[in-house]
Amino acid sequence: MFYPEELVEEIRMKNDIVDVISGYVKLQKKGSNHWGCCPFHNEKTPSFSVSQQKQMYHCFGCGVSGNVYTFVMKYENFTFPEAVKALADRAGVQLPEAEESAEMKKKAGKRARLLEVNKEAAKFFYYQLRSPHGETGQQYLKKRQLSDETMHRFGLGYAGKNGALLVEYLRKKGFEDGLIKEAGLANFTERSGFLSQFWNRVMFPIQDINHRVIGFGGRVMGDGEPKYLNSPETPVFDKRRNLYGLNFARTARSGNIILCEGYMDVIALHQAGFTQAVASLGTAFTPEQAKLLHRYTDNVLLAYDSDGAGVKAALRGVGILRDEGLTGKVINMKPYKDPDEFIKNLGCEAFQERINQAENSFFFEIRILEGNYDLNDPEDKTKFHREIAKKLCEFKEDVERENYLQAVADKYHIGFENLRKLVMSYASQTGLVRPVERPRSGVQQKNHPEENAKKSQRLLITWISDNPAIYQKIKDYISAADFTEDLYKKVAGRLFEDLEKGNFNPAGIISMFEDEEEQREAASLFHTNLPELTTVQEREKAFHDILLAVKKNSYEYYTARMGTDVNSTEQVIKGKKALEKLAKTHISLD
Repeated sequence: MFYPEELVEEIRMKNDIVDVISGYVKLQKKGSNHWGCCPFHNEKTPSFSVSQQKQMYHCFGCGVSGNVYTFVMKYENFTFPEAVKALADRAGVQLPEAEESAEMKKKAGKRARLLEVNKEAAKFFYYQLRSPHGETGQQYLKKRQLSDETMHRFGLGYAGKNGALLVEYLRKKGFEDGLIKEAGLANFTERSGFLSQFWNRVMFPIQDINHRVIGFGGRVMGDGEPKYLNSPETPVFDKRRNLYGLNFARTARSGNIILCEGYMDVIALHQAGFTQAVASLGTAFTPEQAKLLHRYTDNVLLAYDSDGAGVKAALRGVGILRDEGLTGKVINMKPYKDPDEFIKNLGCEAFQERINQAENSFFFEIRILEGNYDLNDPEDKTKFHREIAKKLCEFKEDVERENYLQAVADKYHIGFENLRKLVMSYASQTGLVRPVERPRSGVQQKNHPEENAKKSQRLLITWISDNPAIYQKIKDYISAADFTEDLYKKVAGRLFEDLEKGNFNPAGIISMFEDEEEQREAASLFHTNLPELTTVQEREKAFHDILLAVKKNSYEYYTARMGTDVNSTEQVIKGKKALEKLAKTHISLD
């Protein structure tokens, strides 16, 4: 939902950033700022700074920065509207209700009722497990070495000896049969009537990222079939777009997410302290689930079963992860079948070692492929090398393909140029471009002029935000039009406008942008590393050089556009005069 800028700003101002972040991070005041260990990467020495004056945060370790909205978005993995709502609730600000059509209201009402009936069903199963009727389920879960705390955290339950009990309970709670059926909790048959399919099973409530119950998985007690029974697709439960355990894993702050095959693997890993574990929901891993994971991490570790089916699933999974742009690695479970067995037998430290040793997904694919060939047979060995070349052609980026080509050649003792020729041969057949040519010397390319210009503009915005009083000394020489990047121009324009009015509100500037990437980039403009200089003369010279560089780039930018842009001529004339005057002017930083 769109919220007016005035309302967004009101909510931000009523949520002091130090107060909000103190609820997540232990902060200590040093000088004008508050410091703590960054919640977004592992560190022992605090490098996370929170400025009460700017109402912004910045980590000098990993580079993240922003205002109170971006912090809540990043920490809680919220969208911008979700962060606005959370902070509005915290500050007691009433948000306007969205105008909805009758059809939208009807759908929203139905969805709310489905979530309500699922919530009540989860309560029923929860209390059944803890009643005398749930002894069978209790014994099973205790045998799996789950603690009471873990069972409570995941809301584990038990479906009784027949399917009528749940239906009777839900009817008493006021839910009609049609809604119960639509939620996937019961079905009608001529033979048995209206009964739940969930009976004699340990129940696993499936929750969305907001901890709302959207479906169930049930593990049969005994030898019945199917072993695991899941809720059908419903208006609130889409198996392809949800992951078991993600409601907890999304805030694990581990730098990765572990993808498992089953509910018990996820629960066992969480109990062992690996709270970043998730699992797909009775289906093979899907591209939609990969996109969902990409919201929370760039690194996925596959902890699939070590048997043939698990290896096959892992091979499929790493391909899906790669297509989504995620880095995938594979955890070796041997000599045990799955994470649950592994931890029970070897413990947490051993599993952490396996995480540290997780195999690159491409080399995992090659290793599995290797098993199909006898490398002592020259013909088979040649076929294997051809298959490697085909796999290398799957990399879309030249540099990445070239890096893997070198690594594979080293690992399998294949002549680099020979393998390269094979890759080029297959690349020409598939339409891929020629592999990138590596420079023969170690000389690095110099920064592109465009990047130097952007750096100068970033430095100037940071310098002004660190010393707002200096704006009055330079406003005759610089304007927002001198910033040639669109986002920089918007930030500078709002910053200068505020300073003209005697306001200083960099945190409010970030809220101008709805796109999360733009918010992050805008925030970074206020935290560029300024040159560390000791004397006033050195600082004044550095500042003058930066200001001059921004103005010179602006002059060149508009000069190049004369004849195609009506405004360029005026900017060139103004820019030349200001540039000549600025070159001769001393600007004091006092």
